[in-house]
Amino acid sequence: MRTSLTMLGVIFGVGAVIAMLSIGEGAKREALEQISILGINNIIINAKAPDQELSSDQGLARSQGLSLADGENIASFTELVDNVVPQRFEAAQKVYYGSEEAPVRVVSTYPIFVESSSIEVEYGRFITDSDIDCFAQVCVLGAKAKRALFAFENPLGKPVRIDDLNFTVVGVMADKYIARGKVEGFELKNFNEDVYIPFTTAVKKLNRHFAGQKSFGGGGFYVSISTSDDQKFNTPEIDQLTVTVTDLKHVATVTKLVARLLERRHAGVEDYEVVVPESLLRQSQKTQRIFNIVMGAIAGISLLVGGIGIMNIMLATVLERTREIGVRRAVGATQNDIMRQFLVEAVTICMIGCVIGLATGLILARTISYYADWPTVVSAYSIVLAVGVSTTVGIVFGLYPARKAARLDPIEALRHE
Repeated sequence: MRTSLTMLGVIFGVGAVIAMLSIGEGAKREALEQISILGINNIIINAKAPDQELSSDQGLARSQGLSLADGENIASFTELVDNVVPQRFEAAQKVYYGSEEAPVRVVSTYPIFVESSSIEVEYGRFITDSDIDCFAQVCVLGAKAKRALFAFENPLGKPVRIDDLNFTVVGVMADKYIARGKVEGFELKNFNEDVYIPFTTAVKKLNRHFAGQKSFGGGGFYVSISTSDDQKFNTPEIDQLTVTVTDLKHVATVTKLVARLLERRHAGVEDYEVVVPESLLRQSQKTQRIFNIVMGAIAGISLLVGGIGIMNIMLATVLERTREIGVRRAVGATQNDIMRQFLVEAVTICMIGCVIGLATGLILARTISYYADWPTVVSAYSIVLAVGVSTTVGIVFGLYPARKAARLDPIEALRHE
């Protein structure tokens, strides 16, 4: 009973290490997945409402807002930039198929969009150059939009209604897990709810909408601005530009070039926002490292307390078994034999506590994931760390009692009552 109670410190310490590191690893992987969807080689430029109080009327009038011309100028850095993809987020917030409807974000873009993102077409096809050239009324559904409208029915070739126009479904995008929330202050959008249409079709047949103050985020913000009479700035032509850089090492350089180019073209008016997923990734990794260190330190305190408990119980054991030690020494046991005996006992207590603690940590991680809806990942690193630390605790805190037992005088030990 006494040994079992002594193990509790190690059990809870190891369990805390496993559970806390699994939370940190889960958050890290989720952030990596979300940022990778935006494209680690990408630079995202979002249109936004300028602060009219901080900008002159002349500057606001000179800046045409985010435009296709901005994209063409950025694309001229051919040695550094692979492609530039413009996007427009349309006013329609729902699509309809018969009596079914689905809340969506309608995105008008170009065929090259799939090359600049990690989202793939599951079946059917994406928008093509011929769709762009002939203003085709075709669309590609996100996975969630497809499920909401068609359930298990094959949507290819079926018409869906966007505003007052019918669009033929030509493809469905692969389902992509998106955790709602923010990564380092950047709000993520569920791409599974997007519906993609040809850019030229939207320009020719849908009304341009850039009104309100609502933000949807996700690879970009759909920033809306009221189009009242006292508006002093121009409505942007597009809502987002995705710039794909040729090599990851050039991202910082291209970011600076893009910032200078846009500042000049927009007359110093900040009616755009530059987001760099690679920078978000580095910041997220830094935050997670700090989080893991803090969580590990808190859990390490539990192991330290457990180690002190083991040292206390081993010291009490040495006192109780003084006569046994004397008998063993009298029949030929060396100091090293006595020291090894007590050291092995201390390490064994720690290892048994560690095994129980590992099971406890795994159960805690699953429980947290289930009830708190928080992703947890138990990595091999956390298990090795927990086993290594608990073994070290056993050796360090068992060494002093073992040395004390080994150095007892055999004659005095035999006389001990």
